Amino acid sequence: MKDWLEIIRGDAPLIVSFPHGGTELADVESAFRSPWLARRDADWWMDRLYGFARELGATMVRSRISRSVIDLNRDPSGASLYPGQATTELCPTTTFDGDPLYVGATPDEAEITRRREAWFAPYHAALEEEIARLRARHPRIVLYDAHSIRSHVPRLFDGELPQFNIGTNGGVTCDPALERAVTDICANSGMSHVLNGRFRGGWTTRHYGRPEKGVHAIQMELAMRGYMDEPDVLDEANWPTACDPARAPVTPTLIQILKACVAFAEQEAKP
Repeated sequence: MKDWLEIIRGDAPLIVSFPHGGTELADVESAFRSPWLARRDADWWMDRLYGFARELGATMVRSRISRSVIDLNRDPSGASLYPGQATTELCPTTTFDGDPLYVGATPDEAEITRRREAWFAPYHAALEEEIARLRARHPRIVLYDAHSIRSHVPRLFDGELPQFNIGTNGGVTCDPALERAVTDICANSGMSHVLNGRFRGGWTTRHYGRPEKGVHAIQMELAMRGYMDEPDVLDEANWPTACDPARAPVTPTLIQILKACVAFAEQEAKP
């Protein structure tokens, strides 16, 4: 097992993936302008927020590598998932706000290939192995890709992001019944939500979501205000703020969502 890759195996027909929660900069830390800047856009505290998933029997796959080193939810070819919109690359050269990450030269093709082989390939090999393992036990499974982002990132989207951002790539990556169940839970939460808005599902959701093969993938992008404070101006003294899942207003809704994912998958097994 690689020390940057955490796999917690469960037997329920549910995988929760955390590609962006890592903060380790590995052997490229010295290339960045600032270690703090290279960690700033992490999906903070995902493992804590979704800690309850173990009790549901979910399998969890988590990377400890920072997305600034390599983004495990981008197309490995480098093709944009959102053509015409601002985004960050497979090996990002800027932060979400457009601040340059590197002191000098940005990663060239040889370095991108090295990072892809060192971190991208093993992460997705692990996901594929867990998908195969659970599909051998269940007629269908759900792959839930867990993400979060600050509520206000003007370069990426206008205004305040809804609390719950559900992505199924326009209904392609999962059964309509699962999409509807998750959307209804979010709608009944009393908090804002959107289906296939700015975040329609990244490479993980789009690549693995094959409902016809029993793999139903859905992405959840949370606005961070639902589980941590967001200062108006971020600096090294105030970011990241703390996370307390017990007081996070999104937690009860997330529990309902993952339970609904398991219930959806188990329906297929019933006579």
